[in-house]
Amino acid sequence: MAEHASSFKPSLSLVDATMVVAGSMIGSGIFIVTSDITRNVGSAGWIIAVWLITGFMTITAAVSYGELSGMYPKAGGQYVYLKEAFNPLAGFLYGWSFFSVIQTATIAAVAVAFSRYTAYLVPWFSESHKLWGIEKGLNAQGVMEYSFSISAAQVLAIALIMFLTYTNTKGIKGGKIIQTSFTTVKLLSLFGLIILGFLFVQHSFWGENWQTGMNATHLQQDASGNFLKDGEWLSIGGTALIGAIAAAMVGSIFSSDSWNNVTFIAGEIKNPKRNIGLSLFLGTLIVTVIYVAANLMYLNVLPLSQIAYPEGDRVAVAAANSIFGNIGAYIIAVMIMVSTFGCNNGLILAGARVYYTMAKDGLFFKRTAILNKNAVPEFALWIQAGMASVLCLSGSYGDLLDMISFVAVLFYALTIIGIFILRKKRPDADRPYKAFGYPVLPIIYIILALTFSIFLIKMKPQYAGIGLGIVLAGVPLYYLAVRIKKNV
Repeated sequence: MAEHASSFKPSLSLVDATMVVAGSMIGSGIFIVTSDITRNVGSAGWIIAVWLITGFMTITAAVSYGELSGMYPKAGGQYVYLKEAFNPLAGFLYGWSFFSVIQTATIAAVAVAFSRYTAYLVPWFSESHKLWGIEKGLNAQGVMEYSFSISAAQVLAIALIMFLTYTNTKGIKGGKIIQTSFTTVKLLSLFGLIILGFLFVQHSFWGENWQTGMNATHLQQDASGNFLKDGEWLSIGGTALIGAIAAAMVGSIFSSDSWNNVTFIAGEIKNPKRNIGLSLFLGTLIVTVIYVAANLMYLNVLPLSQIAYPEGDRVAVAAANSIFGNIGAYIIAVMIMVSTFGCNNGLILAGARVYYTMAKDGLFFKRTAILNKNAVPEFALWIQAGMASVLCLSGSYGDLLDMISFVAVLFYALTIIGIFILRKKRPDADRPYKAFGYPVLPIIYIILALTFSIFLIKMKPQYAGIGLGIVLAGVPLYYLAVRIKKNV
């Protein structure tokens, strides 16, 4: 067998591609973020509305991407679409942001979530179990604080990333088996939890919670903007309500992100012109239905105050305890372990193909453009694993997630604007699939996405600003890469 393969092997069916979409979307978010959403909008109606708006945006973007995937059915996905619609700089800025924060920080956050819930079953893997650290001194409570430390949870998170990276270097087949099997298990588990939440809960809070209707409120905040657990619920409306919705949607958008990962592996999908667009629609629709149903279940089994402030924001654990008793926490822990394991496999599998395509254009490390004997970009997989591991150790992955939503939605909006540009630039190009609802639905998405981004800058200027700074830092890097390419 040759040391290197010359091209990708199309081996993923429509079902496999749909499992990549759904599996990459469902990580740990749906089990946690509804608490923050509730603190921001404070009513049953607006909790569901936030998830419906997010679902509409996600499905609209996904079916719009179907047109682009049909035009450019090759590895790289969104990087390729931005390059073709705008220019190579736009594509590079996405690829740079993808490597520095969007994909790698998501991989890190999902891996740490896996560790956190593993600690339910094996307490040794707790984040509080420090394996090494630079001591700073005791705090007022007599607990040792560290200027830098490595916990057992971080080590397990890195081990998970390395294991899944290794399995994916052995070829697309192993990654496909892991993705399809784990996604199937977590879909069935989530559906089961939702059904049991309506059938077997001892006390239903459905009527009580829905008395809040669409009366938007938020918890009182301190001078730093932190919600007060024992604060009053304050009514909100007007532009303040739009800001509250934008802040609430950070969690729902993060939970619904990564649906576009299937476009990165277009070179490995059978009949990509048909199956990528179809898998985007089916995968996002399935996940949106599950997310809305899960939140309806939360409203049935928990009072609004407990949805807003469960222990550690683990709303799914609180719901499972209400359904199953004390064993509920362990049931959810296993579900999240399965969910995050499968999610990270999809993220790791797909992400490396973006760096591969960038390297083919001379805009990334040269070795990244080489496929190994198993027809996968092995070096790209390992440098992605290295960056994600650094972010695991940084301890700042929570802050990075606030940046991801802003940066990701900004690039989604730009990519959908690209559909309009390409319709003018290349009116006669082969479009086996056209954006559903064009031009109305894509325009609505762009308006919603830009509104979200603008209000997120207003509500969380620090994180949105840093996210924008990371994107702009790619400008000098692009010109440096172009200069190196010319001199080679």
